[in-house]
This record gives sequence, C-alpha cells and structure tokens, in this order.
Amino acid sequence: MKAVIQRVSEASVTIEGKKVAEIKKGLLILVGIEDASSQEDRNWLAAKIANLRIFGDENGVMNLSVKEVDGEVIVVSQFTLHASTKKGNRPSYIKASKPDIAIPMYESFVKQMETELGKKVQIGEFGADMKVALENDGPVTIIIDTKNKE
Repeated sequence: MKAVIQRVSEASVTIEGKKVAEIKKGLLILVGIEDASSQEDRNWLAAKIANLRIFGDENGVMNLSVKEVDGEVIVVSQFTLHASTKKGNRPSYIKASKPDIAIPMYESFVKQMETELGKKVQIGEFGADMKVALENDGPVTIIIDTKNKE
C-alpha cells in the first residue's frame, strides 16, 4: 500500500458537480492498493497516519497528531500511486490492484482509520471521476509505502 498524506486547512471531493466529502483542518489521504497489500499493511499504515506528529503545538512545532488536534480526515482511493514510469512515457498501472481486491481493502482501510481516530472519516467514491480540492497547510505532504516500514 502507498499513501500520500497532506495536511490541509480544508479539502473536498466533488463527483458530477456534487460535493460528497468536505473537511476543514485535518488530513487528505490518497491511498493506493496493490495485490501484495495485506491486513498487516493496512493496520500499520492506519496507525502510522493517525499518529503522525505533523500538526503544530502551542510553539508552532510539528508535535501533534491529527487525533490530538481533533482534525478531520478524507480518504480517497488512488490507483495511480502505483504507476510504473520505467519504460516510455505512458505510465503502467499493472501493480495496482483490480477492483475485486482493491475495493474490500480500501473499505477495510477506511474502517481501520476510523478505529484509530475514534470517529468517522469521509471518503471519495472508488472508481469515480473525482475532483479533489485542497488547501495544503504548510505545505506538508508525506509519502508512505508499506514496503518501506522504517
């Protein structure tokens, strides 16, 4: 699994002109799933993201997690995170899971994030043509790949 985590002042997801998710201070998480992604990866990634200390404390030091600042979260599926650009100029998405594997893992990841945060997270729609808007705060953008657990 791969994730791009963006600390946001606000973010939203719109599908066919209808806003389906909207948050203020929190995290926009783009998550990509591959066939090798496991429940262990899901649990590790959700815990890592929920506890990342990337929000400012009273001294402006990034020392607080999204949980500690009572931030909101949007999770959006993003198969293009597994794009391979080794050959040519057209990315290959061969590593990205097909919907029959990706959808259950995505839904499971969302539930695990909710468990970690102790509250509901908002989502996009798997496979939909989504318009994602955000105001990146900082900017702070972090990329995590479960293949590189450090």
